[in-house]
Amino acid sequence: MKSQLNGMAIGRRVAKAGVSVMFAAVLSACANYAGITSDKQMTEPQTLATQQSIPSDDGHWPAADWADQFGDAQLKALLAEALKGSPSLAQARARVGAAAAYTETAKSSTLPKVGAAYSFTREQYSANALVPPPYAGSWQSENKALLSASYDLDLWGKNREALKAAMSQLQASEADAEVVKLTLTSAIARNYNQLARLYALRDIAQQEVGQRAQIERITAGRIANGLDTEVERKTAQANLASSRAALASLDGSIVTTRYQLAALLGAGPDRGLAIARPALGIGDEVRLPDNVPADLVSRRPDLVAARWRVDALTHDVKEAKAEFYPDINLSAAIGLDAFGFGRLLSAASRTVSAGPAIHLPIFDGGELRAQLKGRYADFDNAVAGYNQTLVTALSEVATQFAQIRSTDVQLGDAQAAQDAARSADQLALTQYKAGLTNQLTVLNADTNALAADETVANLKMNRRDQQIALAAALGGGYVDTGTAAASSSAAASNTAAIQTNRVVAAR
Repeated sequence: MKSQLNGMAIGRRVAKAGVSVMFAAVLSACANYAGITSDKQMTEPQTLATQQSIPSDDGHWPAADWADQFGDAQLKALLAEALKGSPSLAQARARVGAAAAYTETAKSSTLPKVGAAYSFTREQYSANALVPPPYAGSWQSENKALLSASYDLDLWGKNREALKAAMSQLQASEADAEVVKLTLTSAIARNYNQLARLYALRDIAQQEVGQRAQIERITAGRIANGLDTEVERKTAQANLASSRAALASLDGSIVTTRYQLAALLGAGPDRGLAIARPALGIGDEVRLPDNVPADLVSRRPDLVAARWRVDALTHDVKEAKAEFYPDINLSAAIGLDAFGFGRLLSAASRTVSAGPAIHLPIFDGGELRAQLKGRYADFDNAVAGYNQTLVTALSEVATQFAQIRSTDVQLGDAQAAQDAARSADQLALTQYKAGLTNQLTVLNADTNALAADETVANLKMNRRDQQIALAAALGGGYVDTGTAAASSSAAASNTAAIQTNRVVAAR
């Protein structure tokens, strides 16, 4: 007997060992993500050379109402109108709403599911199948009422990572909406400044028409005195007609610019005709804030959106890794099931079920590995997109700042040239009246004065346009309230390759 018991014990141990070997073999045959990783990292702004091109100047970041610096009440009203009625901004807000809805869907996957169901079935059972008499061959009515519940244990965090990814995508969508808002407001401000430019050039053109008309009158008097010929008369008339044509062209450009502003406001073209002449001021002194490269990542909405997308894809990668592990779902149901209505509510009709469901991927033809590779490719693309956005943002700040400084230098020289050209023009006209010079000298002096006036006007408008562009390049007053979370997630994403290697090694 003892030898028999020892034999049974040895058999059980052998059986357990066999099960362990089989289980180990199954696990070793399971799908795994060994060798799939990424070494891409987001560029830190401090590593890019900006000390000379973006110097710290103890300036201030743009405020949300940055356009108020130009002191034009109409511009402020136009911006407020656009933020209420622009279709492009409405589209961006709708995309935020869609992302928020997707986040709620992802959140639901982390919570238990409870449901109730009732069914009524009228069925004739076969007399030659599994159903025994007296139900075989008879018609029966089956009533079934069930209350069921299920819960995914999410041991490996797949659902939690999906929720985190959805929340990061929501943050990215909100930042995208701010990009649309900033693009819209800066476009309106720059078009409004273009309208101011056209009015300034129109003033110059109107003045030129008066000047050319005066030359024509002087020429007529000189012809009467025998000092000029019909050649000079025709030349004066041609120049006057050209000046009037230039004036008419500017009037047409003013109308079309008003139409463009109306479109940006989300209104019909007639709305643009009601826009009065701009009264823009010089604006604030241009000085860059300190630590622009480091702080820009939380003040440029496009950079913030790109950063959140990297964060979302970090969680997408973790979700894809969790797919390689067993998925355990608990479910339970209680209800009533009976033939006919009379016995449905009796205790004997009670039905109860409960148990786990386990899914373990063993061989899937490489589907999970391909999915993870795709997630890593998306992650690499997002990191590269962020890095490119950062480089572009810093370049835009440096470019606009350099252009403003260059325009300031040009403007000083241009104003000196304008004063000299205007003095020469008046002197030439006086001498022409007195018969001391010819018409060609007057026309040359007048042309030079006209060009000098236009140069100064354009430089002034260019500088204001560059101020607007610089405000936009610095984020237009936007500040990301989730920067700390994004920075933390970004740090995790930068070490994704190391984490992956550690998990693979442990596995």
